Amino acid sequence: MTSHYLKFAAVCILLCYSATVFAQRKNTLWYNKPAANWNEALPMGNGHIGAMVFGDAQLERLQLNESTIWAGGPNNNVDSAARPYIDEVRALLAQKKYVEAQLVANKQLGPKGNSGMPYQLAGNLYINFPGHQNTDEYKRDLNIENATASVTYVYNGVKYKREYFTSFTDNVLMVRLTADKPKMITCNIAFQSPLSKNKEVVNGDLILSGLSSDHENQKGRVKFNVITRVKLAAGSLTADTSGIKVTRADTAIIYLSIATNFVNYHDISADPLSRAKAIINNAYKTSYAALLAKHITFYQKYYNRVKLNVGTTTAAEATTDLRIKNFAQGNDPQLAELYFQFGRYLLISSSQPGSQPANLQGIWNGDLKGAWDSKYTVNINTEMNYWPSEVTQLPELSTPLFNMIKDLSVTGKETARVMYGARGWSMHHNTDIWRMTGVVDGAFWGLWPTGNAWLCQHIWEHYLYTGDKEFLKKYYPVMKDAATYFIDVLQEDKEHNWLVVSPSVSPEHEYINGKTQVSVTAGATMDNQLVYGLFNLVANAAADLKVDNAFRDSLLNYRKRLPPMQVGQYGQLQEWLEDLDSPTDNHRHVSHLYGLFPGSQISPFRNPQLFAAAKNSMLYRGDVSTGWSMAWKINLWARLLNGNHAYKLITDQIAPVTGRGGGTYPNLFDAHPPFQIDGNFGCTSGIAEMLLQSHDGFIYLLPALPDVWNKGSVKGLVARGGFVVDMDWDEGKLTHLVIHSKVGGNLRLRLNQTATGSQLKKASGKNSNPFYDITSIPEPVIKPSGKDLSVNLAESSLYDVKTEKGKTYKLIGK
Repeated sequence: MTSHYLKFAAVCILLCYSATVFAQRKNTLWYNKPAANWNEALPMGNGHIGAMVFGDAQLERLQLNESTIWAGGPNNNVDSAARPYIDEVRALLAQKKYVEAQLVANKQLGPKGNSGMPYQLAGNLYINFPGHQNTDEYKRDLNIENATASVTYVYNGVKYKREYFTSFTDNVLMVRLTADKPKMITCNIAFQSPLSKNKEVVNGDLILSGLSSDHENQKGRVKFNVITRVKLAAGSLTADTSGIKVTRADTAIIYLSIATNFVNYHDISADPLSRAKAIINNAYKTSYAALLAKHITFYQKYYNRVKLNVGTTTAAEATTDLRIKNFAQGNDPQLAELYFQFGRYLLISSSQPGSQPANLQGIWNGDLKGAWDSKYTVNINTEMNYWPSEVTQLPELSTPLFNMIKDLSVTGKETARVMYGARGWSMHHNTDIWRMTGVVDGAFWGLWPTGNAWLCQHIWEHYLYTGDKEFLKKYYPVMKDAATYFIDVLQEDKEHNWLVVSPSVSPEHEYINGKTQVSVTAGATMDNQLVYGLFNLVANAAADLKVDNAFRDSLLNYRKRLPPMQVGQYGQLQEWLEDLDSPTDNHRHVSHLYGLFPGSQISPFRNPQLFAAAKNSMLYRGDVSTGWSMAWKINLWARLLNGNHAYKLITDQIAPVTGRGGGTYPNLFDAHPPFQIDGNFGCTSGIAEMLLQSHDGFIYLLPALPDVWNKGSVKGLVARGGFVVDMDWDEGKLTHLVIHSKVGGNLRLRLNQTATGSQLKKASGKNSNPFYDITSIPEPVIKPSGKDLSVNLAESSLYDVKTEKGKTYKLIGK
């Protein structure tokens, strides 16, 4: 009896231990070896400081960034000689002399002065533990539930532990070194930077002074200071300019602050040393435990807003790199959940109110000149960084983006006036911390003056999700000035009497692939969609704010003259004004599908032929591509209501990086390749889009649920109109649905099932909720193709629920 009882007790203990271990690993990236390179290191950040933890037992390396260390200094790259050549290219395009237009653009409309400044690393913190080789029981992890990292191992019978976090509340990097026996912490701490100008030791602090690089005729003018200070329990400490030496301590705690002279894009007058000292002095007053507790509390107020569960298997017990390798086998659904939450972790860690927006690498860059300069590419990548912000309940984290848009609306006035002779503001496909708005990287890619329209869409989306009229009022002038620019620059297409953007490009793509590749065009489909959306949102904003009636009427009249979308000879949504698409084209950009996602101009219920044409374009373009492109396609296939195809793209993206392009590095970073963070954010957005959509006059629940997620739950996703959704499902059907109304108003639901309940009423007519106003579009042009443009949709039902602000409604389940 006793023997059976002991066996039963042992089994219970083992099961409880296994459950506890898995619960800890559910939100954890972990590895049984140090990082062999940067793409295996673990990212930490607080919007200002970024750190990459390598975890080598003998020589720890923490590669560090600070969000305002950029090359150069305040400048703009507007081309004062561009305007006559803009007119010449317009005239050639109007005559259909496409090659000649490209040649003029290539010669005369390239970047003037510079193509923007690169984001740069601050340096590396090294911690050398003499002799720590041939270790046992090694583990390195990143816990994204509390934004901490750790390294543990056994050396000579002693268990060592390193703990790391980048404090959200006190803006310091913290490292705690401990062992399970006293007086075992002996190490040398040093800071190295390729931008270093001077090192000194003051009262035991190691202080580095640095200066950002010169770049493309711009002198480096960002000054920064890094201060490293160590607090010991027992042991001794000495310091000189080579570093800080710790001998036989029980515990060593490293405090590190970084500060620059950057105030804003035109002011670099701050004192970085005073800033860095104030930060570290304030943090040093507080114990490690108290700093950690504040840090976790701050972080979790964001992270804990959304919970996702799509199932778990024993595959989730493996190291993260092995899980990535095996994900396509289909037996590890929890990795998709981890990837979803990792994207939210990265956004929380790289974009905070008061910081710079997340750039191409978020906040993490290990080079003086990273890939694509780690700038802001606004022909999709910057926008994709913020796709998860509203829907996964992180709206405050878009504040740096909104601040940048406001800055650009100032610097972009020079571009509009000097280059295009227009009022308002404009920019091209790239910018940097100095908010430059001229052409970057040459006319082939860079002659795209529509970045203002796309960025303004984010302002409007924030209003749709929050109903915040004070926010809308603050940013309305920014949107109005962008619309004013297009009123001034739209050109008449004589053949159809349409108004088009000319010159422009369909981002990074060409429509003639000959001896001279041609990208410069007039009336690209994406531009038409962007300007149509901009005029629509500004007109709606003016109506909601009860201002500018005459301007609103003018916008609506201009909107009528924009080109409609067209279905071409292959049954595809045309990318250009003329039918120039190729069915064998697998280009990474699918810009003409902006109207499907993130726009809302293509609906299976209102314009099914366009919907079918968009699907054909996706099939022609293919799946496997660069990482961010596959992430965009996850969202697009979700909008096409095909969950299995969207999930297939997730398996393409969460795969080891190979020569084929795209994939995921061992640390879960997305690969272009090389690393580009937009793919992480885009995949998080895509998973949310598979579970909830709210753009077509209603909230569609489980619109693109893949078979592999047959059972699951999600809590905290947000729909437009301020509806917060908690739901469980089984066999693809909702079993539990609770919705909280932050704003109030009519709640219209589309469900793939019949639902009963006293609060659910069959819907009819137009949705009375103003945040669900449907964007009408011009009648599309459908050309003969022989392609089937019919659409087969799953059976669904519409229900209305009248809601009040601040109330919660249980609609399905007990």
